[in-house]
Amino acid sequence: MDESPAGRQAAAGGRATADRNAQSGIGEGALEDSLVREPQHADAESSPAADEGGAPTTRRRSSESATGPVLGRALQILGAFSASCPEMTLSELSRRSGLPVSTVHRMLGELIAWGALERGDQGCYRVGLRLWEVASLAPRGQGLRERALPFLEDLSQITRENVQLAVREGTEVVFVERIAGSGAVPVLTRVGGRFALTATGVGLVLLAHAPAEVQEQALAGPLERFTPCTVTDPRELRRMLAETRTNGYAVSDRQVTMDALSVAAPVHGSGGAVIAAVSLVVRHGSTSAHALARLVCTSARAMSRAMITPQV
Repeated sequence: MDESPAGRQAAAGGRATADRNAQSGIGEGALEDSLVREPQHADAESSPAADEGGAPTTRRRSSESATGPVLGRALQILGAFSASCPEMTLSELSRRSGLPVSTVHRMLGELIAWGALERGDQGCYRVGLRLWEVASLAPRGQGLRERALPFLEDLSQITRENVQLAVREGTEVVFVERIAGSGAVPVLTRVGGRFALTATGVGLVLLAHAPAEVQEQALAGPLERFTPCTVTDPRELRRMLAETRTNGYAVSDRQVTMDALSVAAPVHGSGGAVIAAVSLVVRHGSTSAHALARLVCTSARAMSRAMITPQV
């Protein structure tokens, strides 16, 4: 311990600073967070050090270590939004993202300035239009949707039922387009929404043509039961997947809601790989799955041809 006058003065100053922080309500975590500042130059930061011989050297921090945590925190904030929580207050964002309020507050300014988030009239935060603009450039979303949309619209006009287009991401299905028919049965899906592969018609198609390791991971469970008709037995699901590959289409009968029947078919890309699935969702009992299968498979084949046809 330094008993010199300079040492005693520094210690007293430290205690005074700590007392002021305590009186102002700044806790250790908030104080530490407020002192963290990201480097302005991501490529490197130099600081003097001494090598074994005592000569000064320069340490460099990589851009990954300097910017990685910052990007991770921004993604945590964006990932806190969902269909059930499209708008949130600062405290709600902090709780759902798992980040301190001070960190979220500091980063919100930059996210809003860039356009990733917006602040509403009530002071709540929501996803901004610029983030949507960037997301719409995803080739498996926008490019696929643009080529498939004319055929989806034709199928919708012919049947006046729900028409859906989806892709697989991991062990989930992501809907990239949905057209609701007039008077059609209500569905739980939405554009950009995710659902279980094992319950929906499009999900069964995509899972049937997925790699074996993906199938095993999806069937390993636990499998969610949405209705009494939801199939959760892995052996029965394997039989349904084999049947889907044989018949060229999948049937989901009252697996998601008790009033809906879904029939789906695969959309192929270049090389014959299944890149998406299209489905019709109708009211249970209104028609047969076989009758719907002919329409869906015809539409899926037309989309597949459009996918491999060069755009002019």
